[in-house]
Amino acid sequence: MIERGPLLPAVLVAATTLAFVSSPLLVPDFGGFDPNLFPVPQDNAPVQPAGYAFAIWGVIYLWLVVSAGFGLFARARAADWMPMRPALALSVGIGAAWLPVAMVSPLGATALIWIMCGTAIIALLRTPELDRLLAHAPVGLYAGWLTAASCVSVGLVLAGYGIMGQTAAAILALLLALAISVAVLRFAGNFPEFGFSVVWALIAVTVASWDDATVVTWLAATGAGLVAGVTLSAARRART
Repeated sequence: MIERGPLLPAVLVAATTLAFVSSPLLVPDFGGFDPNLFPVPQDNAPVQPAGYAFAIWGVIYLWLVVSAGFGLFARARAADWMPMRPALALSVGIGAAWLPVAMVSPLGATALIWIMCGTAIIALLRTPELDRLLAHAPVGLYAGWLTAASCVSVGLVLAGYGIMGQTAAAILALLLALAISVAVLRFAGNFPEFGFSVVWALIAVTVASWDDATVVTWLAATGAGLVAGVTLSAARRART
């Protein structure tokens, strides 16, 4: 007999996902934190990825919507989908309010994105073994990007509030992103989509700072290679 769970968690994920992907309509011109919101304006911060990298959100939004729809109409009561749903609903539910907060408060937005990131990683660790492309993959892509973005936010805040210089803050942010990413990939499981998102972000940081070729550039490039290697290693372990 197939174990069946309640319908409400699937409905909550679908509703919060729709709110999340609709949030850019409220802030259509958002292009990152306003540099002048910081006491020390963050113009051309080395930790900031190149603008093209944010195009990944189109893929993330679409894939999460497809996943939520599939989960609601085809796996609404599936027991193996239940464990990830509370954390995922909380993450995207908070995400629905993130852009308006980011327009006025980098500190508030940084706090929120860390909660989003933590709950997204928890959801990823609880994704079902089956339906990989419709559960595991979109949540992995989402969690990976949030891991990079939350660390970038820390770098911007540290430099923007004069706690550290821009270069030192960028180095700390990148090391933090690498530590979290390697821990998830090395010890938690085979999450190639998570790894891809982090590598995408690190390459974009490399590209953005390439003209200056600072230590941040080389750390981001080296980090991208490290995360890619750990991702491939995890995939090989999963196949054996």
